[in-house]
Amino acid sequence: MDTSVPVVVLTSGHYGGLGVARSLGRWGVPIYIVDADPQTLSFSSRYCRAKLVWDIDRAPPDDSLEFLLGIGRRLQQHAILIPTSDSAALFVAAYADTLRRWFLFPKLSYPLARTLYNKKKMYFLARSVGVATPNTVFPQSSDDVRNFAESARFPIIVKPIDARRASTRSAHTIVQEKQELLDRYQDTEPADRLNLLLQEFIPGGEDASWMFNGYFDQNSECLFGATGRKLRQFPPYAGVTSLGVCLPNATLEQSARQFMKTIGYQGILDIGYRYDARDGQYRVFDVNPRIGCTFRLFVSTGGMDVARALYLNLTGQAIDAGCALHGRKWMVEDLDLVSAFRYWRGGNLKAGEWVRSFRGLQESAFFALDDPIPSISRCMNGFRELLGVRGTRGILPCYSANPSSAER
Repeated sequence: MDTSVPVVVLTSGHYGGLGVARSLGRWGVPIYIVDADPQTLSFSSRYCRAKLVWDIDRAPPDDSLEFLLGIGRRLQQHAILIPTSDSAALFVAAYADTLRRWFLFPKLSYPLARTLYNKKKMYFLARSVGVATPNTVFPQSSDDVRNFAESARFPIIVKPIDARRASTRSAHTIVQEKQELLDRYQDTEPADRLNLLLQEFIPGGEDASWMFNGYFDQNSECLFGATGRKLRQFPPYAGVTSLGVCLPNATLEQSARQFMKTIGYQGILDIGYRYDARDGQYRVFDVNPRIGCTFRLFVSTGGMDVARALYLNLTGQAIDAGCALHGRKWMVEDLDLVSAFRYWRGGNLKAGEWVRSFRGLQESAFFALDDPIPSISRCMNGFRELLGVRGTRGILPCYSANPSSAER
Protein backbone atom coordinates (compact mmCIF):
# COMPACT_ATOMS: atom_id res chain seq x y z
CA MET A 1 0.00 0.00 0.00
CA ASP A 2 1.23 3.46 -0.93
CA THR A 3 0.56 5.90 1.92
CA SER A 4 2.88 8.68 0.77
CA VAL A 5 0.11 11.08 -0.29
CA PRO A 6 -0.59 13.39 2.68
CA VAL A 7 -4.06 14.32 3.97
CA VAL A 8 -5.19 17.78 5.04
CA VAL A 9 -8.18 17.68 7.41
CA LEU A 10 -10.13 20.92 7.03
CA THR A 11 -11.80 21.86 10.33
CA SER A 12 -11.35 18.97 12.74
CA GLY A 13 -14.56 19.50 14.71
CA HIS A 14 -15.27 18.05 18.13
CA TYR A 15 -14.15 14.48 17.36
CA GLY A 16 -14.69 13.83 13.65
CA GLY A 17 -11.29 15.16 12.62
CA LEU A 18 -9.65 13.14 15.37
CA GLY A 19 -11.22 10.00 13.93
CA VAL A 20 -9.84 10.81 10.46
CA ALA A 21 -6.37 11.46 11.87
CA ARG A 22 -6.34 8.15 13.71
CA SER A 23 -7.86 6.06 10.92
CA LEU A 24 -5.43 7.21 8.24
CA GLY A 25 -2.55 7.95 10.60
CA ARG A 26 -2.46 4.31 11.70
CA TRP A 27 -1.75 3.44 8.08
CA GLY A 28 1.23 5.81 8.12
CA VAL A 29 -0.45 8.57 6.12
CA PRO A 30 0.95 12.06 6.94
CA ILE A 31 -1.89 14.06 8.53
CA TYR A 32 -2.07 17.88 8.57
CA ILE A 33 -4.96 19.46 10.46
CA VAL A 34 -6.55 22.88 9.95
CA ASP A 35 -8.87 24.24 12.63
CA ALA A 36 -9.90 27.55 14.16
CA ASP A 37 -9.37 26.43 17.74
CA PRO A 38 -5.72 26.11 18.87
CA GLN A 39 -6.96 23.74 21.59
CA THR A 40 -8.86 21.39 19.29
CA LEU A 41 -8.37 17.79 20.42
CA SER A 42 -7.01 16.48 17.13
CA PHE A 43 -3.99 18.78 17.49
CA SER A 44 -2.87 16.68 20.47
CA SER A 45 -3.06 13.41 18.54
CA ARG A 46 0.19 11.58 17.89
CA TYR A 47 -0.93 11.28 14.27
CA CYS A 48 -1.12 15.04 13.69
CA ARG A 49 1.96 15.97 11.66
CA ALA A 50 1.27 19.73 11.69
CA LYS A 51 -1.15 22.04 13.53
CA LEU A 52 -2.51 24.76 11.25
CA VAL A 53 -4.75 27.32 12.94
CA TRP A 54 -7.20 29.07 10.64
CA ASP A 55 -10.88 30.01 10.92
CA ILE A 56 -12.40 29.26 7.54
CA ASP A 57 -15.84 30.34 8.78
CA ARG A 58 -14.78 33.88 9.69
CA ALA A 59 -11.90 34.64 7.35
CA PRO A 60 -12.62 36.17 3.93
CA PRO A 61 -12.95 33.39 1.33
CA ASP A 62 -10.03 34.71 -0.74
CA ASP A 63 -7.78 34.64 2.31
CA SER A 64 -8.84 31.10 3.16
CA LEU A 65 -8.23 30.02 -0.42
CA GLU A 66 -4.74 31.49 -0.41
CA PHE A 67 -4.04 29.90 2.98
CA LEU A 68 -4.92 26.43 1.68
CA LEU A 69 -2.98 26.91 -1.54
CA GLY A 70 -0.02 27.94 0.59
CA ILE A 71 -0.20 24.61 2.41
CA GLY A 72 -0.18 22.80 -0.92
CA ARG A 73 2.81 24.76 -2.20
CA ARG A 74 4.83 24.03 0.94
CA LEU A 75 3.99 20.34 0.86
CA GLN A 76 5.29 20.38 -2.71
CA GLN A 77 2.92 17.61 -3.76
CA HIS A 78 -0.78 16.98 -4.15
CA ALA A 79 -2.60 16.21 -0.89
CA ILE A 80 -6.05 14.80 -0.22
CA LEU A 81 -8.38 17.41 1.29
CA ILE A 82 -11.05 16.11 3.71
CA PRO A 83 -13.53 18.70 5.07
CA THR A 84 -15.41 17.59 8.19
CA SER A 85 -17.93 20.43 8.61
CA ASP A 86 -20.79 21.71 6.49
CA SER A 87 -19.19 25.09 5.85
CA ALA A 88 -15.82 23.57 4.99
CA ALA A 89 -17.36 21.09 2.56
CA LEU A 90 -19.34 23.86 0.84
CA PHE A 91 -16.19 25.96 0.63
CA VAL A 92 -14.31 23.12 -1.08
CA ALA A 93 -17.19 22.58 -3.53
CA ALA A 94 -17.41 26.30 -4.30
CA TYR A 95 -13.68 26.74 -4.99
CA ALA A 96 -12.99 23.27 -6.36
CA ASP A 97 -11.39 24.39 -9.62
CA THR A 98 -8.76 26.50 -7.86
CA LEU A 99 -8.11 24.03 -5.02
CA ARG A 100 -7.43 21.21 -7.49
CA ARG A 101 -4.09 22.80 -8.26
CA TRP A 102 -2.77 21.21 -5.08
CA PHE A 103 -5.50 19.00 -3.66
CA LEU A 104 -7.34 15.78 -4.46
CA PHE A 105 -11.00 15.36 -3.51
CA PRO A 106 -14.20 13.93 -5.06
CA LYS A 107 -15.98 15.97 -7.72
CA LEU A 108 -19.10 17.22 -5.95
CA SER A 109 -20.82 20.10 -7.71
CA TYR A 110 -21.58 23.16 -5.62
CA PRO A 111 -25.30 23.25 -6.59
CA LEU A 112 -25.77 19.62 -5.50
CA ALA A 113 -23.83 20.19 -2.28
CA ARG A 114 -26.02 23.20 -1.41
CA THR A 115 -29.17 21.27 -2.24
CA LEU A 116 -28.24 18.41 0.10
CA TYR A 117 -27.21 20.72 2.96
CA ASN A 118 -30.36 22.79 2.71
CA LYS A 119 -33.11 20.68 4.31
CA LYS A 120 -35.85 22.32 2.26
CA LYS A 121 -34.12 21.68 -1.06
CA MET A 122 -33.12 18.18 0.02
CA TYR A 123 -36.73 17.42 0.97
CA PHE A 124 -38.03 18.30 -2.49
CA LEU A 125 -35.12 16.55 -4.21
CA ALA A 126 -35.82 13.33 -2.32
CA ARG A 127 -39.53 13.50 -3.12
CA SER A 128 -38.78 14.14 -6.80
CA VAL A 129 -36.87 10.85 -7.08
CA GLY A 130 -39.32 8.81 -5.03
CA VAL A 131 -37.45 8.71 -1.70
CA ALA A 132 -39.76 8.72 1.34
CA THR A 133 -39.49 11.71 3.72
CA PRO A 134 -41.27 12.75 6.93
CA ASN A 135 -44.30 15.02 6.58
CA THR A 136 -42.69 18.47 6.52
CA VAL A 137 -43.81 22.07 5.99
CA PHE A 138 -41.86 25.30 5.60
CA PRO A 139 -44.04 28.02 7.15
CA GLN A 140 -43.98 31.55 5.79
CA SER A 141 -46.27 33.02 8.46
CA SER A 142 -48.06 32.35 11.74
CA ASP A 143 -51.15 31.34 9.74
CA ASP A 144 -49.13 28.59 8.06
CA VAL A 145 -48.13 27.27 11.49
CA ARG A 146 -51.73 27.33 12.74
CA ASN A 147 -52.99 25.53 9.65
CA PHE A 148 -50.31 22.86 9.99
CA ALA A 149 -51.03 22.42 13.70
CA GLU A 150 -54.71 21.71 13.00
CA SER A 151 -53.99 18.53 11.08
CA ALA A 152 -50.49 17.55 12.22
CA ARG A 153 -49.76 14.54 14.40
CA PHE A 154 -47.71 15.55 17.40
CA PRO A 155 -44.95 15.62 18.53
CA ILE A 156 -43.43 17.95 15.95
CA ILE A 157 -39.75 18.66 15.34
CA VAL A 158 -38.85 22.31 14.85
CA LYS A 159 -35.42 22.87 13.33
CA PRO A 160 -33.56 25.20 10.96
CA ILE A 161 -33.54 24.63 7.21
CA ASP A 162 -29.94 25.83 6.99
CA ALA A 163 -28.06 25.25 10.26
CA ARG A 164 -25.31 27.69 9.23
CA ARG A 165 -27.78 30.59 9.33
CA ALA A 166 -29.53 29.53 12.53
CA SER A 167 -29.30 31.41 15.80
CA THR A 168 -29.35 29.70 19.18
CA ARG A 169 -33.04 30.61 19.53
CA SER A 170 -33.90 28.54 16.45
CA ALA A 171 -32.15 25.38 17.59
CA HIS A 172 -33.53 21.87 17.07
CA THR A 173 -36.45 21.22 19.48
CA ILE A 174 -39.41 18.84 19.86
CA VAL A 175 -42.84 20.22 20.77
CA GLN A 176 -45.72 18.13 22.11
CA GLU A 177 -48.89 20.08 21.37
CA LYS A 178 -50.45 22.86 19.30
CA GLN A 179 -50.06 25.80 21.67
CA GLU A 180 -46.45 24.92 22.39
CA LEU A 181 -45.76 24.93 18.65
CA LEU A 182 -47.38 28.35 18.21
CA ASP A 183 -45.45 29.75 21.17
CA ARG A 184 -42.22 28.29 19.86
CA TYR A 185 -42.73 29.99 16.51
CA GLN A 186 -43.61 33.33 18.09
CA ASP A 187 -40.52 33.17 20.33
CA THR A 188 -38.30 32.82 17.27
CA GLU A 189 -36.70 35.99 16.01
CA PRO A 190 -38.47 37.31 12.88
CA ALA A 191 -35.25 37.02 10.88
CA ASP A 192 -35.03 33.29 11.74
CA ARG A 193 -38.63 32.31 11.01
CA LEU A 194 -38.16 31.79 7.27
CA ASN A 195 -35.31 29.43 8.13
CA LEU A 196 -37.54 27.10 10.16
CA LEU A 197 -39.20 23.86 9.15
CA LEU A 198 -41.85 21.85 10.96
CA GLN A 199 -41.47 18.10 10.68
CA GLU A 200 -43.59 15.23 11.95
CA PHE A 201 -41.75 13.12 14.50
CA ILE A 202 -41.86 9.53 13.27
CA PRO A 203 -43.19 7.40 16.17
CA GLY A 204 -41.04 4.70 17.72
CA GLY A 205 -38.09 4.42 20.05
CA GLU A 206 -34.41 4.71 19.30
CA ASP A 207 -34.63 1.45 17.38
CA ALA A 208 -36.27 3.48 14.58
CA SER A 209 -33.23 5.74 14.04
CA TRP A 210 -30.95 4.38 11.31
CA MET A 211 -27.84 5.59 9.51
CA PHE A 212 -25.96 4.81 6.32
CA ASN A 213 -22.32 5.70 5.66
CA GLY A 214 -20.74 5.14 2.26
CA TYR A 215 -18.15 6.21 -0.26
CA PHE A 216 -19.18 6.76 -3.89
CA ASP A 217 -16.73 6.93 -6.80
CA GLN A 218 -16.77 9.06 -9.95
CA ASN A 219 -19.51 6.88 -11.41
CA SER A 220 -21.63 7.17 -8.25
CA GLU A 221 -20.97 3.51 -7.46
CA CYS A 222 -20.74 2.73 -3.75
CA LEU A 223 -17.30 1.20 -3.13
CA PHE A 224 -17.86 0.87 0.62
CA GLY A 225 -21.05 1.20 2.63
CA ALA A 226 -22.63 0.05 5.88
CA THR A 227 -25.74 0.63 7.96
CA GLY A 228 -26.25 1.06 11.67
CA ARG A 229 -28.67 2.16 14.32
CA LYS A 230 -28.60 4.83 17.00
CA LEU A 231 -28.90 3.38 20.50
CA ARG A 232 -28.71 6.75 22.26
CA GLN A 233 -28.64 10.29 20.96
CA PHE A 234 -27.53 13.67 22.25
CA PRO A 235 -29.76 15.46 22.87
CA PRO A 236 -32.05 12.47 23.50
CA TYR A 237 -34.47 11.30 20.81
CA ALA A 238 -33.43 13.78 18.11
CA GLY A 239 -29.70 14.44 18.18
CA VAL A 240 -26.34 13.10 17.09
CA THR A 241 -25.31 9.54 17.88
CA SER A 242 -23.80 9.14 21.33
CA LEU A 243 -23.93 5.33 21.23
CA GLY A 244 -24.45 3.40 18.01
CA VAL A 245 -24.30 -0.15 16.70
CA CYS A 246 -23.44 -1.41 13.22
CA LEU A 247 -26.26 -3.64 11.97
CA PRO A 248 -27.21 -5.03 8.55
CA ASN A 249 -30.17 -3.49 6.74
CA ALA A 250 -30.29 -4.50 3.08
CA THR A 251 -33.44 -2.47 2.36
CA LEU A 252 -31.98 0.74 3.74
CA GLU A 253 -28.60 0.23 2.09
CA GLN A 254 -30.18 -0.38 -1.29
CA SER A 255 -32.34 2.72 -0.90
CA ALA A 256 -29.34 4.92 -0.05
CA ARG A 257 -27.23 3.52 -2.90
CA GLN A 258 -30.02 4.05 -5.42
CA PHE A 259 -30.74 7.57 -4.14
CA MET A 260 -27.12 8.63 -4.61
CA LYS A 261 -26.83 6.88 -7.98
CA THR A 262 -29.92 8.71 -9.23
CA ILE A 263 -28.61 12.17 -8.29
CA GLY A 264 -25.03 11.44 -9.41
CA TYR A 265 -23.39 11.82 -6.01
CA GLN A 266 -19.62 11.43 -5.53
CA GLY A 267 -17.63 11.22 -2.30
CA ILE A 268 -18.27 10.34 1.33
CA LEU A 269 -21.87 10.32 2.51
CA ASP A 270 -23.46 10.36 5.96
CA ILE A 271 -27.24 10.00 5.82
CA GLY A 272 -29.94 9.57 8.48
CA TYR A 273 -33.22 7.70 8.25
CA ARG A 274 -36.17 7.01 10.50
CA TYR A 275 -38.17 3.80 10.19
CA ASP A 276 -41.92 4.40 10.06
CA ALA A 277 -43.68 1.28 11.36
CA ARG A 278 -47.03 2.65 10.17
CA ASP A 279 -46.20 1.92 6.53
CA GLY A 280 -42.87 0.06 6.73
CA GLN A 281 -40.89 2.81 5.00
CA TYR A 282 -37.51 4.31 5.82
CA ARG A 283 -37.86 8.09 5.64
CA VAL A 284 -34.76 10.17 4.97
CA PHE A 285 -34.42 13.29 7.11
CA ASP A 286 -30.76 14.28 6.97
CA VAL A 287 -28.15 14.06 4.20
CA ASN A 288 -24.58 15.16 4.93
CA PRO A 289 -22.41 15.26 1.79
CA ARG A 290 -19.21 14.93 3.81
CA ILE A 291 -17.62 12.60 6.31
CA GLY A 292 -19.76 12.21 9.43
CA CYS A 293 -18.47 12.29 13.00
CA THR A 294 -19.87 8.78 13.49
CA PHE A 295 -17.94 7.23 10.60
CA ARG A 296 -15.75 4.99 12.80
CA LEU A 297 -18.87 3.04 13.79
CA PHE A 298 -18.86 1.62 10.26
CA VAL A 299 -15.76 -0.56 9.91
CA SER A 300 -15.31 -3.78 7.94
CA THR A 301 -13.48 -7.02 8.71
CA GLY A 302 -10.43 -5.68 6.88
CA GLY A 303 -10.46 -2.38 8.77
CA MET A 304 -12.03 -0.42 5.92
CA ASP A 305 -14.02 2.76 6.61
CA VAL A 306 -15.15 5.65 4.41
CA ALA A 307 -12.00 7.73 5.03
CA ARG A 308 -9.77 4.84 3.99
CA ALA A 309 -11.95 4.03 0.99
CA LEU A 310 -11.67 7.65 -0.18
CA TYR A 311 -7.90 7.62 0.29
CA LEU A 312 -7.40 4.42 -1.70
CA ASN A 313 -9.73 5.50 -4.50
CA LEU A 314 -8.19 8.96 -4.93
CA THR A 315 -4.68 7.47 -4.97
CA GLY A 316 -5.63 4.87 -7.57
CA GLN A 317 -5.43 1.84 -5.30
CA ALA A 318 -7.79 -1.11 -4.98
CA ILE A 319 -10.40 -1.16 -2.22
CA ASP A 320 -11.15 -4.37 -0.35
CA ALA A 321 -14.48 -3.45 1.22
CA GLY A 322 -14.70 -6.61 3.31
CA CYS A 323 -17.79 -7.28 5.40
CA ALA A 324 -19.20 -4.81 7.92
CA LEU A 325 -18.58 -5.75 11.55
CA HIS A 326 -22.19 -6.21 12.58
CA GLY A 327 -22.64 -5.77 16.31
CA ARG A 328 -19.73 -3.35 16.57
CA LYS A 329 -20.52 -0.43 18.91
CA TRP A 330 -19.03 3.04 19.04
CA MET A 331 -19.67 5.86 21.50
CA VAL A 332 -18.92 9.48 22.36
CA GLU A 333 -17.95 9.29 26.02
CA ASP A 334 -19.00 12.68 27.37
CA LEU A 335 -22.16 13.05 25.26
CA ASP A 336 -23.35 9.55 26.09
CA LEU A 337 -22.86 10.05 29.83
CA VAL A 338 -25.12 13.10 29.79
CA SER A 339 -27.55 11.47 27.37
CA ALA A 340 -27.86 8.28 29.46
CA PHE A 341 -28.64 10.35 32.54
CA ARG A 342 -31.44 12.15 30.69
CA TYR A 343 -32.88 8.88 29.38
CA TRP A 344 -32.78 7.50 32.93
CA ARG A 345 -34.39 10.61 34.38
CA GLY A 346 -37.14 10.36 31.79
CA GLY A 347 -37.84 6.76 32.76
CA ASN A 348 -36.53 5.30 29.48
CA LEU A 349 -33.31 3.69 30.70
CA LYS A 350 -32.68 1.43 33.68
CA ALA A 351 -29.32 0.90 35.34
CA GLY A 352 -29.08 -2.70 34.13
CA GLU A 353 -29.96 -1.69 30.58
CA TRP A 354 -27.30 1.00 30.68
CA VAL A 355 -24.61 -1.50 31.69
CA ARG A 356 -25.69 -4.05 29.08
CA SER A 357 -25.73 -1.40 26.35
CA PHE A 358 -21.93 -1.38 26.31
CA ARG A 359 -21.60 -5.02 25.25
CA GLY A 360 -19.83 -5.06 21.91
CA LEU A 361 -18.30 -1.60 22.43
CA GLN A 362 -15.09 -1.58 20.40
CA GLU A 363 -14.20 2.07 19.98
CA SER A 364 -14.93 5.50 21.39
CA ALA A 365 -14.50 9.01 20.09
CA PHE A 366 -11.75 10.17 22.43
CA PHE A 367 -9.96 7.33 24.20
CA ALA A 368 -7.48 5.14 22.32
CA LEU A 369 -4.64 3.09 23.80
CA ASP A 370 -2.27 4.09 21.00
CA ASP A 371 -3.25 7.77 21.18
CA PRO A 372 -4.17 8.68 24.80
CA ILE A 373 -3.40 12.42 24.88
CA PRO A 374 -6.68 13.61 23.23
CA SER A 375 -8.77 11.86 25.90
CA ILE A 376 -6.65 13.48 28.63
CA SER A 377 -7.06 16.84 26.91
CA ARG A 378 -10.83 16.30 26.72
CA CYS A 379 -10.96 15.69 30.47
CA MET A 380 -8.91 18.83 31.13
CA ASN A 381 -11.16 20.87 28.84
CA GLY A 382 -14.17 19.52 30.75
CA PHE A 383 -12.72 20.77 34.02
CA ARG A 384 -12.04 24.17 32.44
CA GLU A 385 -15.65 24.36 31.26
CA LEU A 386 -16.89 23.54 34.75
CA LEU A 387 -14.68 26.30 36.15
CA GLY A 388 -15.82 28.76 33.50
CA VAL A 389 -12.42 29.05 31.83
CA ARG A 390 -12.72 29.45 28.08
CA GLY A 391 -10.10 29.10 25.35
CA THR A 392 -9.69 31.77 22.71
CA ARG A 393 -10.98 31.40 19.20
CA GLY A 394 -10.53 33.54 16.16
CA ILE A 395 -8.54 34.09 13.01
CA LEU A 396 -4.99 33.26 13.92
CA PRO A 397 -1.93 32.66 11.78
CA CYS A 398 -1.02 29.02 11.38
CA TYR A 399 1.81 27.80 13.56
CA SER A 400 3.46 26.98 10.28
CA ALA A 401 2.35 25.71 6.93
CA ASN A 402 5.82 24.25 6.53
CA PRO A 403 5.65 20.57 7.51
CA SER A 404 9.27 20.44 8.52
CA SER A 405 8.93 23.20 11.11
CA ALA A 406 5.37 22.55 12.23
CA GLU A 407 5.84 19.09 13.74
CA ARG A 408 5.43 20.04 17.33
